Amino acid sequence: MQRASRLKRELSLLTAEPPPGITCWQNENQLDDLRAQILGGADTPYEKGIFNLEIVVPERYPFEPPKIRFLTPIYHPNIDSAGRICLDVLKLPPKGAWRPSLNISTLLTSIQLLMAEPNPDDPLMADISSEYKYNKQLFLLNAREWTEKYASQQSR
Repeated sequence: MQRASRLKRELSLLTAEPPPGITCWQNENQLDDLRAQILGGADTPYEKGIFNLEIVVPERYPFEPPKIRFLTPIYHPNIDSAGRICLDVLKLPPKGAWRPSLNISTLLTSIQLLMAEPNPDDPLMADISSEYKYNKQLFLLNAREWTEKYASQQSR
């Protein structure tokens, strides 16, 4: 019961006051299956891109973090080809930083921040990470190409 009422509250807040560049909604009236869109930030290689995400809310939410993954391919050191995201707030302690006081809005904002500022020291994609560290221009070029190919309005 607590989970359902909390999710309803979070969703109505996300609808009424969404964080800039983020939208989130229920997928086909399933309260535990959500979709989100994050707009690529200005001055990042993801600029003008629209990235779709899937959010699966576990039974034990908020004591367990939602499972979030990218549905739109993205060229990023912390996001793998299956869309899985390496981010501490998406994992339970001791390895992660998830706390029940966090919410879906906070998580989506953290993911948006990770897109703008990758963490090459905790990569899921080692090759992209070393490119980011040692050949930033090539990384930016590849990330822009992927954004144009997979996340732009024209490709839909």
